[in-house]
Amino acid sequence: MEHKASTFMKRFNYLLGETNAVYHDMAQRLGLSDSIMQILYSICDNGTSCLLQDICRNSGLSKQTVNSALRKMEAEELVYLKPAGAKSKRVCLTEKGECLSRQTAGKVLKIENEILSCWAKEDVQKYLELTEAFLTALREKAKEL
Repeated sequence: MEHKASTFMKRFNYLLGETNAVYHDMAQRLGLSDSIMQILYSICDNGTSCLLQDICRNSGLSKQTVNSALRKMEAEELVYLKPAGAKSKRVCLTEKGECLSRQTAGKVLKIENEILSCWAKEDVQKYLELTEAFLTALREKAKEL
């Protein structure tokens, strides 16, 4: 059983790496850095604005990386920040940012939705359940390190 698990993990890690490489390639083809693409994706998936903390959580990027990319995006007049409570900030797309978002992250979201819409609903549900179960177990085991 140990050997099979190792073989499965090799395949899982290969597929995860290849999936990340495809997302990187899409960002590059669309003329964006990975971090800016992930920020636009998070905002686009939420509409035209998103809480800063949600961008960090949803993208997997560190707060430092997000803040650095946001400074660049502000300088390019793609986003602006506004207070959203005592300690929160909302990242909002400018008109220019909305246009860029539709042409980049919006296309990626459309591709993903097209792919998943071709799968049986039960397959999508099972895929998500198994992925979440693996993530939950991995988080718990990581605490033991």
